[in-house]
Formats: sequence, structure tokens, C-alpha cells
Amino acid sequence: MAGHSKFKNIMHRKGAQDKKRSALFSKLSREITVAAKMGLPDPAMNARLRAAIIAARAGGMPKDNIERSIKKAEGGDSETYEEVRYEGFGPGGVSLIIETLTDNRNRTATNVRTAVSKNGGNLGAGGSVSHAFDRMGLINYPASAGDAEKVFEAALEAGAEDVSSSEDGHEIWTAVDSLHEVAKALEKALGEPEGVKLAWRPQTMVTVDSEGDAATLMKLIDALDDDDDVQQVWGNYDVPDAVMEKLG
Repeated sequence: MAGHSKFKNIMHRKGAQDKKRSALFSKLSREITVAAKMGLPDPAMNARLRAAIIAARAGGMPKDNIERSIKKAEGGDSETYEEVRYEGFGPGGVSLIIETLTDNRNRTATNVRTAVSKNGGNLGAGGSVSHAFDRMGLINYPASAGDAEKVFEAALEAGAEDVSSSEDGHEIWTAVDSLHEVAKALEKALGEPEGVKLAWRPQTMVTVDSEGDAATLMKLIDALDDDDDVQQVWGNYDVPDAVMEKLG
């Protein structure tokens, strides 16, 4: 659901379509249910649940859907989901980390492996690419939250480690342990964020300047995003604007 470079914006726009919207709600609902089941059903006392609800609101998920997802966790017959992470390589030599929530490991493994292999990539063993990423907290704000200077100052005051601002919005990076404390401080200064989550930040980026590799990579990410079990896709790819313009 999330990556880096221009693909992130393309996937966001595609998510506005009805089919993508339905799939997005399914993923968001699953995360809310898992978060509520793992801790208290009160977002004020459950940091993961609060982050999931923020993401759901940002995705346009109706309040009734959010409440149903929380209540679903309280039922004794609710599904049991397991977090499984896959690591591998995509076209152009990029590294990918694929995070899933599944109630059937065999199904998910088969689907993820098929999507990757059919689109110019291959899966590796656990740890094969994650060593090239840093596990960090990520807080997203829209561009409307303020200019780069305002957001930087707020992030600095809140205890964040880094800020990246563009016309698409602001990414605020924190240490894992301080994610929710920083998020709370920022909410007072900038309002409610679009997202609060644990993320994988690449230590170095790989430029994909081949139009063919970029097109195949886009298809790969799209295929993974279409899988209900896949929650997040992180990558170290950077596609130049000129290549993206050619792809349309």
C-alpha cells in the first residue's frame, strides 16, 4: 500500500477508484481488528489501534465501519491473523519488504511469490534486504498542515529525528520507541496526521531509470497491493520524473 518515489502518489490516486477503495477498507479493517484484539479496544490506551484508526480516517473509512471492526475483535469467533514479512528483489535490483496480515500462511506465501516472480522479481530469505533498511516510526501530514519550515520546527520541538517535505506532503521520522509520544506532540501543533505507523526506511536509494524496469516494477507493486493479505510494501526505489512522465 505504500512505497517510495512517484509510485506512492500513483497508487494513492488509483486508490480513489471504487475497487481500490473497497480493497483499502478491507486492509484497514483488518488492521483495526488485529490492533484491538492484541490490546485494549480503547484507542487512548492502545497506540497501535489509535494509529490504525487515524489511517482509516485518512483513507475515508466511515465511522460505522471503524466501530464494527473494533467490535469484531471482541467476538470469540473473530479471525486470527498472523503478521508475516517477506523480503525480496524487484526489477532494476530494488529491494522490497512486504508486510502481510494473514489467516492462511500457505495462501499468502503462494500469492506473494507468484506476484513477485511474474513481475521481474524474486523473494529472498528473511533478512536478505531488511539489513539495508532502518526500522523507524513514520508520521504523515498533508501539505496543507503548513510549509516546510513550520512542520520542521514542530517536528524538532516534538523530538522527531528527520523531516522530508514536498508538494505531496510531509514525512516525519522518529525512533520506534518515541513514535506515539512524538505523534501526540505533533497533533497539538499541526492537527491530526494522515498516518502514524512503523515503517522501513531505506538507507540508500536505487535509481530505476529504465522505462521497462519502471513499468514492470509498477505492475509488481500494483499486483501486491491488490492482494487483501498485503498491508504494506516498502522499497528503496527512486524513479526519475522523466521516466514517470513517459509511463503516463
